Amino acid sequence: MSVHATARLRAEPDGRGGTALPVLESAGPLALRRTRSPHSPYARVTVVGAMSAPLNGDRLAVEAEAADGARLTVDAAAATVALPGPRPDADPSTYTVNLSVGEGAVLHWLPEQLVSARGSRLHQRTRVQLAPTARLLLREEQILGRHGEPTGALTTRLTVHRAGRPLLDQQLAYGPGAPGGWDGPAVLAGRRAVGQLLLADPSFEEAPLPARLLGPTAVLTPLAGPAVLVTAVAEDARLLRGILDDAMRELLDGLKEGLG
Repeated sequence: MSVHATARLRAEPDGRGGTALPVLESAGPLALRRTRSPHSPYARVTVVGAMSAPLNGDRLAVEAEAADGARLTVDAAAATVALPGPRPDADPSTYTVNLSVGEGAVLHWLPEQLVSARGSRLHQRTRVQLAPTARLLLREEQILGRHGEPTGALTTRLTVHRAGRPLLDQQLAYGPGAPGGWDGPAVLAGRRAVGQLLLADPSFEEAPLPARLLGPTAVLTPLAGPAVLVTAVAEDARLLRGILDDAMRELLDGLKEGLG
């Protein structure tokens, strides 16, 4: 039997210089836990997997809102592993993330890797709504297959709107059923780890960053709005995380007053 579950959280200023979590609702395999952030104005929530999921046929979703002026970090305790489950012929699973960031609010969305295991079929969708003065740091990583196995079928889509206008709309597909060439020399060239790091900040309107390479398999691209996108591929999850962590530190060091 497939699982249908939606977890919800909302962060808002607590009136004392910190951030409260008036809504923190776990559901199904998605357990939300408030975790400590000593000496930080950010509220921190960790997503803890309560069972193996998603399996083919599951419908999972997370809805997170950082209200005006709130500061929120969301991370995860472990990687999410998409599995075929007992019915490999079931419909593809879906994992939907809806994020909303209000005026003057900051959201760090930093989950662990998504692993596409052999035989799984997953459609992942992340939608983000940003207010004009909102700030966002978002990381997504896809690992194509566990060690020594081919990938499952994985489609991901990331859409971001700022002040109601499109900022980014990107769709990627891997594995069985993906368009030809997804694993070819012009795309992954046999690599099995791919990731994106998105940083949106109003300060980029006055001082946009130029496009540039971040090593042989990563690039920083300014978007048509106050944001930059880092895209990277690597041989494995460890190398990919190192590339994205280096890019994150460099970008945040340049925006200490905004996102630090």
